[in-house]
Amino acid sequence: MKLNLKRPLAFFDLEATGINVASDRIVEISILKAMPDGSEEVKTLKINPIIPIPLETSLIHGIYDEDIKDAPKFKEVAKEIIDFLGDADLAGYNSNKFDIPMLMEEFLRVGINFDIDNRKFVDVQNIFHQMEQRTLKAAYKFYCGKDIINAHSAEADIKATYEVLLSQIEKYVGKDYEDRKGNISQPVKNDVEALHDFTNLNKPVDFAGRMVYDEDNQPLFNFGKHKGKTVFKVFDEEPSYYAWMMNGDFPLYTKNRLEKFWKQHREQKFENKQSAKAPELKTKPISTTNTKVDPPQQKQTPQQTQPKPKDNKPVDEDMLKMLAGKFKKL
Repeated sequence: MKLNLKRPLAFFDLEATGINVASDRIVEISILKAMPDGSEEVKTLKINPIIPIPLETSLIHGIYDEDIKDAPKFKEVAKEIIDFLGDADLAGYNSNKFDIPMLMEEFLRVGINFDIDNRKFVDVQNIFHQMEQRTLKAAYKFYCGKDIINAHSAEADIKATYEVLLSQIEKYVGKDYEDRKGNISQPVKNDVEALHDFTNLNKPVDFAGRMVYDEDNQPLFNFGKHKGKTVFKVFDEEPSYYAWMMNGDFPLYTKNRLEKFWKQHREQKFENKQSAKAPELKTKPISTTNTKVDPPQQKQTPQQTQPKPKDNKPVDEDMLKMLAGKFKKL
């Protein structure tokens, strides 16, 4: 099938350091330009983002810092991208929410005003989501072939949800699934633990998704300027971030989890401090077994010096007479 085009339609996809449009950077852009005559042109560019690529992001798209260290910076390829796009309309998958905003952000950072006012945007994901709705009603019809009676009543909805899960297990048991890293597994099983793992692929710490666990089960911030950093590293680098979140407009459960990590961090720091002090306190023990310890000697002044006593002799009669004679003379 050939697209009915009045002007080129440029399908493009970005790989980036993350998904935060405001702070992350493009590391690769690939553009397929479909022409009105049915021909196609493709351009792919690696880009040095200037900032490090978090490891967890590299594991997803396969681009590491060393792969783009010699690649041109965005400002060096910006004109090449604009020239290739020309007057084309723009298309992509989730492009309205991610690819187009991020591309616009990169152009603005280097002082280029990329005109999009007269372009059309086609987001293929939106077609998918709107034609194949992701509602419980649509899922019940798709998996169970039935319509929900009394839809949106709690009891009817929960019974429908239960039936949908049973039908999903029957439909997908033994079916291959390929994750974003290319790993193939059969995750849908009649086993709650397996279903838990599959339905929590991003391993959230809190239900709001402000923090997630990495592959080593270390909690990471999943938003803002510290996105991709471990919670404990941020506590070390910027302790005030904890206070800012605890006083901010975040869900209580998020704060509850954050407080737990803060306490762990403080306890670990205290233990490390005590361990560091321990070698200073350790001295070689002195054995007192069969060891005579002399009392400390006090320096005596001349007035304090006492004459050495003479040997004592038993008192006899001659000594008494001698003493009596002395006292009589006094």
